[in-house]
Amino acid sequence: MKPPPIVNLGSLNLDHVYRLPSIVRPGETLGSLSYNLHLGGKGLNQSVALARAGAAVTHVGAVGPDGGPLRDGLRDAGVDVSHISTTETPSGHAIVQVDDHGENAIVLFAGANHETRLDPMLLSPDGWLLTQNETNGVADAIRAARSAGASVAFNPAPMHDDVKDFPLENVNLLIVNQTEAEALGNELQRTLGAGGAVITTLGADGAVHRTSKDEIRVDAERVTPTDTTAAGDTFVGYLLASLVRGDQPETAMRRATRAAAISITRPGAMPSIPFAREVDG
Repeated sequence: MKPPPIVNLGSLNLDHVYRLPSIVRPGETLGSLSYNLHLGGKGLNQSVALARAGAAVTHVGAVGPDGGPLRDGLRDAGVDVSHISTTETPSGHAIVQVDDHGENAIVLFAGANHETRLDPMLLSPDGWLLTQNETNGVADAIRAARSAGASVAFNPAPMHDDVKDFPLENVNLLIVNQTEAEALGNELQRTLGAGGAVITTLGADGAVHRTSKDEIRVDAERVTPTDTTAAGDTFVGYLLASLVRGDQPETAMRRATRAAAISITRPGAMPSIPFAREVDG
């Protein structure tokens, strides 16, 4: 039996990555130790993680005239790119600082990511919509998915106050880090009260899966970090892919945690996301 299809409404960014001895402070100028250009964006990273985890995923997004490498990179990863549009606006991009401890600081330019269009016909009662918070139309997409009978996974990153007005009661799987969980506060109850699950990632302390009935805690795997840029996106992709194929929440969380641990031992965003054979072997 084929797993349900996943539609990912998500960002597509060109990541300009600078390696520095420390994150630049206000008023400070530092020389970069190295520079690399990577394909990224939370949406792209999560689509790649889904595909490498074994899921069937269609990416919905927008790029500018410079977006050929983004579309090609997703296609090469096994993602359906037939619903990525091209606009006259430059593609989204990120300026990423990575320090000697593997921590990062990121400046985003939305660009074409704020010109996305989701065709509701892509959504099916047996399928899933995954979305983050780097494109336009997220709240409307969540409502459209619920109207179509599709399940919704939402990763509200980057977090802002408008998320509190999103239809969180229509979300089946809300995936947040500690900062996002604290910012949403009691709003998390809207997902839990509607029968959904809230997964909170805790970095080195693992992750917690909560419903209105129970709680599951999974420890993080211990590794020496090189670059944490795509850890959260790797976790999201592997978690959803595992749940969609029928894994129980604890099994899915352990697989996602293992994949995220592998990703932080490698530089870059998309290049750091492991394949299923590495995670499951």
